[in-house]
Amino acid sequence: MRFQSELKYKELPKWGKYLRGRWEEHFASHLSPKKKKEIYLRSYLWHLCSYEETAFLSGEAAVAAFKKQPKGKCTVFFELHDDAYLIENAASMSASDLLQASCEDVYVMDWNGQWTFMKTHEKELGPYFIERKKNP
Repeated sequence: MRFQSELKYKELPKWGKYLRGRWEEHFASHLSPKKKKEIYLRSYLWHLCSYEETAFLSGEAAVAAFKKQPKGKCTVFFELHDDAYLIENAASMSASDLLQASCEDVYVMDWNGQWTFMKTHEKELGPYFIERKKNP
């Protein structure tokens, strides 16, 4: 993945599995193991939104919410491989960069797990945004 030149990031090799697990703890812990299996959460984390199992925003509303977030330290990771990045000051990160950057599923998660922005490989689904304080 390529980031804007002014965005400082650190590669986190092999952190993808850990971050996907952390994401699941923060955003899908309210689901039973049975429900997670029913919505194929292990296949695609963003199914949490497409199966409407949490409060979320999608499309332009998701982009607007992502833009409004104070973006300090956050992680960027992927669904299907373990590459990951730590961004110390993500204030200049834009949704359009993420949406155009790749044909794969990309997740941005606030370091403290308070919000997440997801770009899916499905052109007609997403992007999605979840804010934890809006969810039980």
